[in-house]
Amino acid sequence: MSGKNPIGPLDYARRWPLRLWVGAVILFLYVPLASLVAFSFNDSRRTIRWEGFTLDWYGTLANDDALIAAFTNSLTIAFLSMIVSVVLGALTAIALWRFRFPGKGLFDGAVTLPIVVPEICMGVGMLVFFGQIMPWPRDLVWPFDLGAIVIAHITFSFPFVAVVVRARLASFNREMEEAARDLGASELRALWDVLVPHVRPALISGALLAFTLSLDDFVITFFTSGPNTVTFPVKIYSMVRFSVTPEVNAASTVLMLITIALTAIGMKLQGSAMTQSH
Repeated sequence: MSGKNPIGPLDYARRWPLRLWVGAVILFLYVPLASLVAFSFNDSRRTIRWEGFTLDWYGTLANDDALIAAFTNSLTIAFLSMIVSVVLGALTAIALWRFRFPGKGLFDGAVTLPIVVPEICMGVGMLVFFGQIMPWPRDLVWPFDLGAIVIAHITFSFPFVAVVVRARLASFNREMEEAARDLGASELRALWDVLVPHVRPALISGALLAFTLSLDDFVITFFTSGPNTVTFPVKIYSMVRFSVTPEVNAASTVLMLITIALTAIGMKLQGSAMTQSH
């Protein structure tokens, strides 16, 4: 008998064609990102030719007041959008999971509609809404001048939170909440002490997803931002229109690092929440 175990029909990880395919996909996804990071240290304004290692572009990035202001706007918008989207998405998910009411199917479809509608359609719709139906004042002080963008980002972010939270609610044992009510807990107290701890991992995942979606959104932001309100993706786009310099690569690298750090923090918090819920 051979010492090797035979490859089972579903043991895909041991089949070399699948390994080759997975390796090709990983290269396709991550080689461009690695190239972007590498050329952010290029000692040349032309990104197609390597001329040496330097950190000067990160110094230029740190001294670019317009880019820092755009980045501050993006972080502020993403944070505000995340907070409102988590609350609104969680309440929407709980309402759809717990209650039966007329038009529930229509409401459910309306909630998930922003997920499937093309982003360009959302952007044009927001442009018409804030331009004709409810014009947003353009001369407000910061951060109130970001209000139109924040509302637009909440519109397409909270459905993602609702979907994630609703999926987590599917595994909730309703008898635990009923037991808390029988022991004298009010409906609000049972919701906070029993239901919220169970969905906490989904809330963390939804918050991270909403923050990331808002931080790197370009299309909807491009249509809803005013002439004096520039976000980080829009600023990068305006820089790329002239040329892709190492400063653009450095800015993109910083954005990637922030996203990776937030993802790591979110995964750690999610793991802790999962442990506590069990």
